[in-house]
Amino acid sequence: MNKLLFYIPWLIVISVGPITLLRNAPPVSSLSTDQLVLINFLQRGAGLLAFSLLFSQIMLGAYMHKLIDKFGAWIFKFHTTEGAFTYSLILLHPLLFVFFNFKALGKFDPFYVFTDLCVLCQNTTELFYNFGRISFWLVTVAVLAALLRTRPWLRNHWRKFHIFNYFAFLLIAVHARGVGTDVRFVPFVWFYWISITIVVFTIFYKFLYPKISKLFLLNQKSEEAR
Repeated sequence: MNKLLFYIPWLIVISVGPITLLRNAPPVSSLSTDQLVLINFLQRGAGLLAFSLLFSQIMLGAYMHKLIDKFGAWIFKFHTTEGAFTYSLILLHPLLFVFFNFKALGKFDPFYVFTDLCVLCQNTTELFYNFGRISFWLVTVAVLAALLRTRPWLRNHWRKFHIFNYFAFLLIAVHARGVGTDVRFVPFVWFYWISITIVVFTIFYKFLYPKISKLFLLNQKSEEAR
């Protein structure tokens, strides 16, 4: 029963992207005859599902202890398994863009997709691509930190890098809003704004609120000591 209470909202979260994608899917004839349309369709699907799963990963990581108390220790194993699948989709999304550009332009250039960061971008599209590139590397660093968390030199510090997922999620949200095809369509648009609100609240609750509370208590004790 406990697992059912967990899996129902989880399935709702990850189904939002595919439902939106299917509601805005090109004709089947285009998917079967036009490789560019097919690659773009797969890229959209990978991006939507990666967004939903990264949100799930952030929630699981942020409230892990409470979730283990509620549902059991299997949640941690689920978190690590889901994390591997999430990163696979995050990697697949730009890889499909590499192949899309190759088919469209005849030029195989993964460096443009993964590393071509710009400070003064040529246009707004490149700016939004930039947010995608930065978020990819932030997630990559967070994943590497999690994989190497048992190493002595990282054991006490890996969570500091894991926090990059929060910033990556917000950058991905901006990236998706700027160049995404499906983010403005129902039902994904509802989930989009709800998830951003929850992640921002979690950042405040997990990282800012404790510091503010500690500062408030120190000031209060200082005033009482006078």
